[in-house]
Amino acid sequence: MMTGSDNGTSNGAGGPTRHIPVLLDRVVAAMDAMPGEVIVDGTFGAGGYTSRFLQAGSTVVAIDRDPDAIAGGQPLLKESDGKLKLVHGQFVDLDAHARDLGFEGVDGVVMDLGVSSMQLDQPERGFSFRGDGPLDMRMEQAGPSAADVVNQMERKDLTRIIGLLGEEKRASAVSAAICRAREEKPFERTLELAKVVEKVVGRNPKKPGIHPATRTFQALRIYVNGELHQAAGALAAAERILKPGGRLVVVTFHSLEDRIVKRFLADRTKTRGGGSRHMPEVDVPPATFEYVVKGNQDASDEEVAGNPRARSARLRAARRLEAPARELDIHGAGVPRLAAFEGLGG
Repeated sequence: MMTGSDNGTSNGAGGPTRHIPVLLDRVVAAMDAMPGEVIVDGTFGAGGYTSRFLQAGSTVVAIDRDPDAIAGGQPLLKESDGKLKLVHGQFVDLDAHARDLGFEGVDGVVMDLGVSSMQLDQPERGFSFRGDGPLDMRMEQAGPSAADVVNQMERKDLTRIIGLLGEEKRASAVSAAICRAREEKPFERTLELAKVVEKVVGRNPKKPGIHPATRTFQALRIYVNGELHQAAGALAAAERILKPGGRLVVVTFHSLEDRIVKRFLADRTKTRGGGSRHMPEVDVPPATFEYVVKGNQDASDEEVAGNPRARSARLRAARRLEAPARELDIHGAGVPRLAAFEGLGG
């Protein structure tokens, strides 16, 4: 899904909110979509990127796991004159979705990782503590919810999830407080959880705009939706389906997912195996990508001023080479090893 990369409106806690596609011009430039090409938008959202690719004359396979996004995309589907193929599914399977539609290879894949601003702005989806809602966080609106996790998971696993996926320094104290509170009453609402976490973490006077529960909510959302597994698997799927010369463009919003993309591209663009005067060079498989954007691009000050959710956005892009796709070690790519992933949400 996407964080802020939408172009519709929703009635969030503060009223109608404009959804602005994050890094739109940079994404469009890196993709360089042409008439007749086939582009996969792995995180359709409200169609901000897809619309621009359609305007360029490309056919777009747009995928989203959220049924609300698919429903919201129906007007664009009708207007596309058959050039938009809208798929309800997971972007980890984007190569299979493309082949099911008859495309054995595609010219571009774009992915905008994280949670969408549409989801954040709807309290009933339970992603945010800005407005009270059910403690849900499920992008697909199916399977175990965040409430199931905080009410059922053993404390040690909850600590590891909050610490690793939320990068919360006080993870042990937070999980202990959660376990004490759930003994009195199971968690059902977002603000119930946010208040418990806030008491433990406290406000940071140096960062008054950041709520103390932010990292805990991030951890639960990532876990419930298997976001890091999805991201790593989607990169491998893109490698499998992209034609030589095809472009991969990825926008990330936090360090965990950005690390996965960075490691994947560093490995896939590597042409030498290191070595030193003491050790010979190690043979490496042929590179499957070359950089379109070396390193990452961030949002400009102007864009951040107009869209605060772009503040943490990073864009990375690469072009597919002719070497065959490889198997992916998701843990080597940066997905944490967590026993809890074998249970809820894993």
